[in-house]
Amino acid sequence: MHYQLLRSGTAAAVASRRVRNILGSLLGRDGWMWRSHEVKLVSTSSGDTVTIGEISYKLKTPQNPELVPLKYLPDSVPQTVAQHLRWIMQKDILGQDVFLIGPPGPLRRSIAMQYLELTKREVEYVALSRDTTETDLKQRREIRSGTAFYLDQCAVRAATQGRVLVLEGLEKAERNVLPVLNNLLENREMQLEDGRFLMSAERYDKLLQEHTKEELDSWKIVRVSEDFRVIALGLPVPKYKGNPLDPPLRSRFQARDIYYLPFKDQLELLYTAGPNVAAERVSQLVSLATTLCSQESSNLGLPDFPVDNLVAALHVLNTFPTLSSQQLVQRLYPYKSILGKDGHTAVESVLSRFELLDGRRQSAPSKVLSVCTSSEHEGHADVRVQTADKEITFQVPAGSKELRPPNSSPTFINTPSHSQLLAEMMQSHMVKDLCLIGAKDMTARDLLQQRYTLPNGDTAWRASPLVTAAMEGKLLILDGIHRVNLGTLAVLSRLLHDRELDLYDGTRLLRWDRYQTLKEQLQFSDQQLQERSIFPIHPSFRVLALAEPPVVGASSSSGSSRGQQQWLGPELLTMFLYHTVAPLAKAEEMGLIQGLAPNVPEEAAEQLLQLTHGLRQTNDPTAQSLASSLSTRQLLRICRRLSQYPEESIAHAVNKACLSRFLPSLARASLEKALTNCSVQDPPDPAEQTRDHSYVVQDGVLTIGKVSAPIYNPNQKMKVPDVLFYDNPQHMMVMEDMLKDFLLGEHLLLVGNQGVGKNKIVDRFLHLLNRPREYLQLHRDTTVQTLTLQPSVRDGIITYEDSPLVKAVKHGHILVIDEADKAPTNVTCILKTLVESGEMILADGRRIISDPREATGRPNIIGMHPDFRMLVLANRPGFPFLGNDFFGALGDIFSCHAVDNPKPQAELAMLKQYGPDVPEATLQKLVAAFGELRSMADQGTITYPYSTREVVNIVKHLQKFPNEGLANVVRNVFDFDSYNKDTREVLIEALHKHGIPIGAKPTSVNLAKELPLPDVRMTGYWALNQGGNARRKLLCPTETHTIDVKGPAFLRVQSYPCHRQESRALSFTEEKAHWQIPMNEVNIICDVVSSDDTLYVAMCNPVALYSMKERGENIQCMELYDVFPRTISGVWQPFVTVAPLGSPLDGQVVLHEEQSNTVLHLDMVTGAVRRLMLSPDSDQTPSRPSNWWSSKEQQGGHKMCRDFSQKNWLLFYKENGNQLEVLDVLEGRVHSISLPINLKSVFLVAEDRWLLLESNTNKKFLLTKPMHMAAEDSEVCQLHSISEDPVSAGHGAGSAEASVPQMLSNEQLPNENLSAALDQKIVSPNRVLADTSCFAQIIVGFPDLMSPNEVYTFKRPVDLSAIKGGESGSHAFFRGALRSDTAKRENCVSLLSANQVVRAIPPTKVPLRDIYPKDVTPPMAAAYLEVTDLTSKKLKYIPVPRSMTVSPYTSWLSKVSDCDVLVAALGSGSVVTVDMGGYVRQWETGLDTLQRSLMEWRNMIGTEDGRPIQITIQRDSGMNVSAPKHGKMDPSNAPHVGGNQWAGGTGGRDTAGLGGKGGPYRLDAGHKVHQVSQAEKDAVPEEVRRAAREMAEKAFKERLKEIGMSEYDASTYERFSSAVRRQVQSLRIILDSLQAKGKERQWLKNQAMGELDDSKIIDGLTGEKTIYKRRGELDPELGSPQQKPKRLRVLADLSGSMYRFNGVDGRLERSMEAVCMVMEALESYEHKFKYDIVGHSGDGYDIELVSADKMPKNDKQRLKVLKTMHAHAQFCMSGDYTLEATDASIKELAREEADEHFVVVLSDANLERYGIRPERFAQVLTSDPQVNAFAIFIGSLGDQAERLQRTLPAGRSFVAMDTKQIPQILQQIFTSTMLSSA
Repeated sequence: MHYQLLRSGTAAAVASRRVRNILGSLLGRDGWMWRSHEVKLVSTSSGDTVTIGEISYKLKTPQNPELVPLKYLPDSVPQTVAQHLRWIMQKDILGQDVFLIGPPGPLRRSIAMQYLELTKREVEYVALSRDTTETDLKQRREIRSGTAFYLDQCAVRAATQGRVLVLEGLEKAERNVLPVLNNLLENREMQLEDGRFLMSAERYDKLLQEHTKEELDSWKIVRVSEDFRVIALGLPVPKYKGNPLDPPLRSRFQARDIYYLPFKDQLELLYTAGPNVAAERVSQLVSLATTLCSQESSNLGLPDFPVDNLVAALHVLNTFPTLSSQQLVQRLYPYKSILGKDGHTAVESVLSRFELLDGRRQSAPSKVLSVCTSSEHEGHADVRVQTADKEITFQVPAGSKELRPPNSSPTFINTPSHSQLLAEMMQSHMVKDLCLIGAKDMTARDLLQQRYTLPNGDTAWRASPLVTAAMEGKLLILDGIHRVNLGTLAVLSRLLHDRELDLYDGTRLLRWDRYQTLKEQLQFSDQQLQERSIFPIHPSFRVLALAEPPVVGASSSSGSSRGQQQWLGPELLTMFLYHTVAPLAKAEEMGLIQGLAPNVPEEAAEQLLQLTHGLRQTNDPTAQSLASSLSTRQLLRICRRLSQYPEESIAHAVNKACLSRFLPSLARASLEKALTNCSVQDPPDPAEQTRDHSYVVQDGVLTIGKVSAPIYNPNQKMKVPDVLFYDNPQHMMVMEDMLKDFLLGEHLLLVGNQGVGKNKIVDRFLHLLNRPREYLQLHRDTTVQTLTLQPSVRDGIITYEDSPLVKAVKHGHILVIDEADKAPTNVTCILKTLVESGEMILADGRRIISDPREATGRPNIIGMHPDFRMLVLANRPGFPFLGNDFFGALGDIFSCHAVDNPKPQAELAMLKQYGPDVPEATLQKLVAAFGELRSMADQGTITYPYSTREVVNIVKHLQKFPNEGLANVVRNVFDFDSYNKDTREVLIEALHKHGIPIGAKPTSVNLAKELPLPDVRMTGYWALNQGGNARRKLLCPTETHTIDVKGPAFLRVQSYPCHRQESRALSFTEEKAHWQIPMNEVNIICDVVSSDDTLYVAMCNPVALYSMKERGENIQCMELYDVFPRTISGVWQPFVTVAPLGSPLDGQVVLHEEQSNTVLHLDMVTGAVRRLMLSPDSDQTPSRPSNWWSSKEQQGGHKMCRDFSQKNWLLFYKENGNQLEVLDVLEGRVHSISLPINLKSVFLVAEDRWLLLESNTNKKFLLTKPMHMAAEDSEVCQLHSISEDPVSAGHGAGSAEASVPQMLSNEQLPNENLSAALDQKIVSPNRVLADTSCFAQIIVGFPDLMSPNEVYTFKRPVDLSAIKGGESGSHAFFRGALRSDTAKRENCVSLLSANQVVRAIPPTKVPLRDIYPKDVTPPMAAAYLEVTDLTSKKLKYIPVPRSMTVSPYTSWLSKVSDCDVLVAALGSGSVVTVDMGGYVRQWETGLDTLQRSLMEWRNMIGTEDGRPIQITIQRDSGMNVSAPKHGKMDPSNAPHVGGNQWAGGTGGRDTAGLGGKGGPYRLDAGHKVHQVSQAEKDAVPEEVRRAAREMAEKAFKERLKEIGMSEYDASTYERFSSAVRRQVQSLRIILDSLQAKGKERQWLKNQAMGELDDSKIIDGLTGEKTIYKRRGELDPELGSPQQKPKRLRVLADLSGSMYRFNGVDGRLERSMEAVCMVMEALESYEHKFKYDIVGHSGDGYDIELVSADKMPKNDKQRLKVLKTMHAHAQFCMSGDYTLEATDASIKELAREEADEHFVVVLSDANLERYGIRPERFAQVLTSDPQVNAFAIFIGSLGDQAERLQRTLPAGRSFVAMDTKQIPQILQQIFTSTMLSSA
């Protein structure tokens, strides 16, 4: 648009001639105008006039012509515009102020400017924003040479000089700023700060008639020019965002709606802009624009189309006629980025309607070929771009630096999509500013200018980079435009549209051609214009804005998900042309990675990309958020690292990048699933344990683990940190990891809970590297200033102090930023630019630059030191830290490291260093208890994550005060929680579980009563008959063969968590610990055995084997029912015995089944099962196996002797058989020994001596065998008979009834134990034997000595077998009369080292009267452990509690054991009992170990010795001590306290007494130093307690009465409510804290009181009032939507199957509990959550239980809901509507307006039964991205539920195998989604 200026005559003549030319073209075409207006310029003698239509206006010559707008009038004025201009002229003549209202865009402003250009008026333009204050409108103070004075601002200047004040953006200004102008608008009056008063022209002129001008001046009255007018430009507010107009203000304006130009005018305009473009395309584009601005489209929530940008678009089309319209539209109107699905379709249908969907046909420009400086235009460059098949050259504005060829930068790798983007950007650059969209605290003032002080203290304005860029023609990059407030950006709209700008100090920037025109018209030189502070804007100036993608689907009018606002609204659309940086395609990303990290292992990169693109493509918000933390930048970082350290695992890198350790459980699950889908597994690192994590420093090189780095040589030694640090492997691993990234040049981010040692690690790390550090602690009030520069005032001059950040950048120190999550994200975002581009602009105008080439020769530059690094520490995101999500905003620019509490071993090692004298057991308990608490915190059961810091503090205390009990010291940590009942219960339970006896009293020791043992008597001899009699000495032949091994078959070894509970939490008993075996209720326990510290428990029905370590975390289980056939001819019940093998076969066992004589070898580690065939014929099972539990007597089964299984050999025999088979497991051989007698039982008393019992006579034989039985050895086994002789031979030899031993030890008692037992010093071989008639027998000399062996007996008063098992009480019910047969297991063990025999006997055989006093009822016990202690000669009976559950097969149980438990020895001084319900208890019976434990236990509680604590202060009381004396003895011995007269007082002076001062000695006259005992003090009197109880009961009854609920109902409800109380509690805690976070106050700026706002220091110098800031509730953003509540629907399955299977797993009750939990947790949060509960069953899928508008308010209403659920499930039809119900609910919720939508489906998993495919269900769950749907399946038949979960999307479906998990899962869903953003 270069007009030729005709320099003939005055400027007015030129204008008139131009106007006439303009109108010539308009007048001929009168057809479609209802009335045409001509604009005339008439020159008359009295001056020029302008006529529009019939209205004329007389022109005046402007005083300051440079303020008159220029070049706004187009060559031809469209009719519409002419009408607007005519209207404004009418108002002008009337002297009224006008308000032009209309949609966003430059049209309103340009009409105002055209009018002012026509009428030659000077303009004062001001763009209002939310930062505008009254000083910006009226007067601002400045300091000149030390004095402050006022400078008039726009409104005052306009009023006094008679200019027109153009106010743009009235809706942006804060509510109470504009009323300043009210009086000026109405009466043209205004009182100014400097005392002057503006008065309207009429009144002033009246006064002039009476007074002189001097008088008026002395009264400081100033005349307002009659030419002063105000033109306000604004948007209609209900439709667009902003403040509505203040009514008094609104009434002072005349309004005119200025809508977009009519269709035809637009066409005219565009035809001229794009002469080469086909007219048809132009009209299509205009039609599209008009459609998208229509009322209908805004009802759909589509933002207005930026019509005004069509001109720019046509310039592009003019140069590139082949460009596709669709791409052009995308640039003007990036609908794909801003609109949701509905919006998309709407826009695309309009596009296709106007045939603009041609993106497929025409190609986009593909790349920039070359850029060179243009020859004909100065300041331009020629660009060649390739499009499809031809090249096009065009000119674009170029900057002042020399051009670089494309692709010259080493760190930029070109990819096809990027080069296409560059070419497209070049096209847009040709015409307009652009905004790049790709994956906020600035005020408007800072965008343009900042105040500073000159060295003499005068205030001045410094131009911001934006302004300098404009003047010098640079490219201005506005980064993070989405964070800046809309009102702030509005300031730029004039610069972007018209290239004009008014600055705060009165400077004006003009568009280049306007500047040139002005120069020519006024004949001024540049110098003169600059004196009038007018500058040109360089033609090459362009703005490039960068922003994150808008929130898809969040329209600017209604509320959006996550409460984010859509930043890209109609106003911004008009400012830029938009280009979207598409995420790279997989291939491109691969190329990029290989270009920038050349050595990365190929397959690793491939897997990474597969994973990332997999996550990016799902429409699941969880996966999307994971994908965002795997940005291209993170991938590059991972790859760089993999190329340095190729051995690292990808899974580790991904987990690190996503910080998976701290993700909510749902997100973590879906990440794990994604990793497994991409087959990225974390290989278990075998070297993990062995790897050396120490550090070495030598020759100036530091090595941590396998990584080395040179040690730094700092110039500031004192800044290198030095801390107390105890090395532990885990922290060393973190440091090794950090060092790897540090060497790659990364900035590090450490995230972890509080107190895990983040600061210690960082300080230690820097200490080892010898790097100086700068430290910044962030907090809520951190501002950008505190991060960069702190302004301060010295002698009236502002100076800036560098912050640690700037210092670190300058000197190359390490900047440690602590608690980064506490500062507002918009502040910490400035770190992003610093890290990303290495650039940052400081408040004092200096800038940090990293590229040394850029830095040379520019003023005010700080070069970034190459050694500068940032180490940022932050707490993990989310509850309970409630920081800002630093990781979410800035995570991808740092290399992230999750710092966790050390693993148990590492933590133990560390604590030992802190507390070397604290007993190890104590430390282990602490570590275990805290480990458990931490895992609870991860699951969300408790909210506070207990950390190492807490444990360390406890240990430090114990180290210094060893006598204080652990139970007391842990209260230092846990007293915080003592008032929260639920948390307290959880804590105490966890501490008790690990044996920390918090709350126990030192006196609560409940050990069993000791009874005396009868005296020991020698009762007889055992004589070995050898002699020469051949009949007595029998030889037994032996044969050997190898065994046949079948197998192996591999079975699954399942691992269950072992919830081991320490039993001595509240009182000290023999029971040490207990835990439950996860068995089936029909399982029957048939054998228990231990080896070292491993316990094996065998079950039959079905057969299974469980193994567990004494202190292990897990229980291994192997189900063997596939190995044992179910039935062979009728019911057959296996009965098994286990023998654990010893080294080298540790962890392997042999399992023997008695009926079929099956021998299996099992490996519990690998799950291998082999069958060992002992004899070739053993495969035939007996023709009719007997049922060992039937009451018929039958032939005996096979038995296994396992006493020496540790030596890997076992002995098998058959009852009543005559053969022994010895199996050597290692050699794989069997030795068969044939005997001349039939066996009853075999006892292995030593490896080479076995005691045999003959079956009918019970006669004993001793078999001796050679130790090493080799096959060729002819040696045979010898059999000796034993004769038992009583002491008094008078009875006749051998007449005594031969006893059957129950237990015979296979080793001897230690000598001191033997001596103690027999009360005589004796050294001899011996064995301990037990049978029913005695407590214990010791056979001295047996089996090694051949001489007669003496038998010593502790005889029972009554033989056990003679006591009738009185079937009284509980046992009669279980046992029936079936106890005819002897039990299978004898339940008798000997603890030789403890000198004890322990057996379990049924309660009926226990002398209860001796143990319990008369009035005490004995506890219900399954059995008693009878402990016979031979050292102390005492007998104890320890009750074993009843089992919780009992198998229905009770008759069978009685065959296993004659009481309900089985016993095995474990370790030296303890035994283990397993009861029939699978409950394992560990008992300590040995006296020594018991006493040791009791000591430890008492120490842990700490001793309160009952003595009162006395406080002694050593001080000189003013009265000096006279010579010490005894004092008078008080004859009445009354107590005296204080004084210095009486002897025997307490606390006196000089006299003898207690606690006094200066007396000669302590004298206790026997007065009790009066103190109530602690326990008495703590006890509350009974009547008080009773009163409290009564009060509570009364209140409870009142409440019930109030809501009309019976007590029965109340207790029913309580059953459900109490089950979920904990979850409800923790959910409510989280809800409360979120609510608090939402209420957090903001800084309100421009306040007249509060704290000084640093950014306003200068304004303070000049004397401004509003320079303070204070915290307050921020009013919600203008026009921002109301916060809508979140919408939740719980879909409960009420089908018949729920009722039917409720008996099995309680699923219906659990669902009811879950519903109860929802109702209770959300009570009183109705404003935040609207929920309803809907049931589905065979009757239909919308059975309403709770409606969203009537949520139940009290227990009665809630109980009613639960009752309805129960009744419905009982009586409904069968059928399954899960799918339909889910589908319907999702659709229904999506239609409602809410902040977020959630659907939780509770269902049992039998979908397949009704033919519903899981894929179909998965599809429904994710059918609407707006609705988060979750499914909880109640574990069902077989593995249905697990199969389902595999097909359903991760993080969306849960399987609750145990129905108790349902409430927990629900809680997880709540915490990780809803609450993440509440």
